[in-house]
Amino acid sequence: MTLFAALKPPYFSIMTSGMFAFVLAATGCQSSAESTINASAQSTNTPVTTDMSQQTLKQQALRIQRALANNDYARITKDIHPTRGVRFSMYAYVRPESDKVFSREQYAQYLQQSKIRFTWGERDGTGEPLIIPLPEYLNTWVKAKTFNDATLSINEFQKSGNSINNLNKIYQNSDVVEFYYKGSDEYSGLDWRVLRLVFDDYQGKRYLVAVITDQWTT
Repeated sequence: MTLFAALKPPYFSIMTSGMFAFVLAATGCQSSAESTINASAQSTNTPVTTDMSQQTLKQQALRIQRALANNDYARITKDIHPTRGVRFSMYAYVRPESDKVFSREQYAQYLQQSKIRFTWGERDGTGEPLIIPLPEYLNTWVKAKTFNDATLSINEFQKSGNSINNLNKIYQNSDVVEFYYKGSDEYSGLDWRVLRLVFDDYQGKRYLVAVITDQWTT
């Protein structure tokens, strides 16, 4: 059970209730960008070109993490892959059939429409669905501030929990920057958290294709 109870494509289908509440269902909610992934992810992925150093990759990942930590979510829009969009996965196990994937345009749009809520997945332990707007998900689930002083690694996993990590199967030719927060003495390290930023190369530039979080699970 997680220590904190509070604390992807054609287009998303939004259920309306009155004039103010919007909820996007967990199924049938992927963006057109994700259709491209499902159809050709493994055949079209290309690794980061050799002249893109690990230092450059690290700097890009740090810039994205800092922007998210400062609640400057719009700042990473141009980092999102132009054709594949960006996936958000609650835990280490990536679920292509249900994880939310946003194109650049959708990401920018839903940052502004805070009444539109999405079903991101189920909380470990309780099985309760997490249904919140995109900005709230970034703030309360990704919680990038946690990783301001984290340990970074490139294409290497520093920490794994009970949740199966299938990232290398889903993103076979991608590069991953992992931020690892080891947890606090107060909770004997059980409050450890991981943030994985996944990148693909497109027309000579590197773009973000996934934001994956992980933590202690039952």
